[in-house]
Amino acid sequence: MATIDITQHTFAQALESSEIVFVDFWAAWCGPCRMFAPTYGAAAERHPDITFAKVDTEAEQALAAAANITSIPTLMAFKDKTLVFSQPGALNATGLEEVIQAVKNLDMDKARAEAGRQHA
Repeated sequence: MATIDITQHTFAQALESSEIVFVDFWAAWCGPCRMFAPTYGAAAERHPDITFAKVDTEAEQALAAAANITSIPTLMAFKDKTLVFSQPGALNATGLEEVIQAVKNLDMDKARAEAGRQHA
């Protein structure tokens, strides 16, 4: 599946539409963003069960601000509408695949229980 572009108006819908959603925050002027784009696109093709979204931080400044984006590219991963990964910097193909597998294998019941213990 190809990547999709999302905006502040379609962000919530993207999270609702898939169990796992990866979001690449990028800008056209960003060299590392342009280098990461083919890696991200290839991962999207290999994992059609995951939504791979892109947010142009220049066009979607309010969304980038709401997501606390301070460096690009920044990759975020959501599982069951919960942010489970956020990291600035371009990953290589191996690193991205490791993150994808970790998110797929993440037990959300355990993660929620752990988060509950940390907040208590």
